[in-house]
Amino acid sequence: MNAKPRLYDISRDLTNGMVVWPGDKDFALTPNGSIADGGAVNVSTVLFSSHSGTHVDAPYHFEDDAPKLDKVDLSAYWGPAQVVTVTKAAGPLTPADFAGYDLGRAPRLLIHSPLSAADTTIFHKAFVYPSPELADHLGGLGIVLYGADSPSMDAFDSKDLAGHHALQRNNILILEGLMLDGVPDGLYELSAFPLKLIGGDGSPVRAVLRALE
Repeated sequence: MNAKPRLYDISRDLTNGMVVWPGDKDFALTPNGSIADGGAVNVSTVLFSSHSGTHVDAPYHFEDDAPKLDKVDLSAYWGPAQVVTVTKAAGPLTPADFAGYDLGRAPRLLIHSPLSAADTTIFHKAFVYPSPELADHLGGLGIVLYGADSPSMDAFDSKDLAGHHALQRNNILILEGLMLDGVPDGLYELSAFPLKLIGGDGSPVRAVLRALE
């Protein structure tokens, strides 16, 4: 019998031509020196949005007077996390969508929805996101990080960003764009540190889970 994998890379690929939020900057990796052309090393330039692929939102992303990336508490991005699967494909999630689950098993909650198995060559405007009711419920459970395979904590066309603001009100940091296909529900150790971008509003991360069960 094959051993259960101990590490899961739950990051989306950063590659030329990848899908980005409509209107955002395209990702571009451009070689500007190579051994094949006589150089001593291979080197490239990378241009990307701060919200490319799997990434964190700093509270400053959606609130002008909230902490920027270099001021957030890094401890939220490392430690015990619970992966929970939902069958709903789009719309707000409420506590009722998690009937039968103990969402307080770990202080970091990662939501696995059908989006993790969807076609990655197109941008899907329908996805699940936390309702303010769910954010308040999770705040009461001591959750410090809410992660999801969704590209946002609110509906695609949202202007008030109620989910983002409700998570911030409950001191819950945000991790978006996960790839959880093939990851069983359960407890893990999460590592998903952002780049040290001074004054940043967000950052791509390499998100990895280590199985604890």
